Parts: sequence; structure tokens; C-alpha cells
Amino acid sequence: MGIIGFIIVGLIAGFLARAIVPGKDSMGILATIVLGMVGSFVGGLLGSLISGDGIDFSAAGIIGSIVGAIIVLIAYNAFTGKKKSHH
Repeated sequence: MGIIGFIIVGLIAGFLARAIVPGKDSMGILATIVLGMVGSFVGGLLGSLISGDGIDFSAAGIIGSIVGAIIVLIAYNAFTGKKKSHH
């Protein structure tokens, strides 16, 4: 996957992760792309561990990237204390 393809997959994965994880995000487009790109590596790592290939830090496809971006976004929100519900 070329760098442009990686950026596009990152944007799509980051956008979908933000749409799936409940609450309001105040991320710009660059942060959304970074979220998706980091998520791609997290998804690739999880995929390699699940398949039994050991630890492999490679980029994942679109589904793995979305799953990874959701995990990264949830972890980020938990770490920063964002998105706590105020009822």
C-alpha cells in the first residue's frame, strides 16, 4: 500500500471509529487520519496475534484498521478522561 493509500485508509478508519464510538469528538482531519493510521498498526498487530504469526507490526486492511482505530480511540478517551457521560 502506498503512502497515499495508507493516508486514505487512515482517514476512512479514523472517521468510522469516531462515528462508532459514542460521544462528541473535537478532532480535526489530521488527528482523524493519525487515529486511523495508528489504528491500522494496532489492527495489524492484533491480526498477527490472533492468526498465531507472533508479533508483527504491519499495517492492516480497512477492517483491521477500523477495529484498531476504535480500540485506540476508546483507550485514548479512557486515558484522557474524555467522553464521560454527565447525567
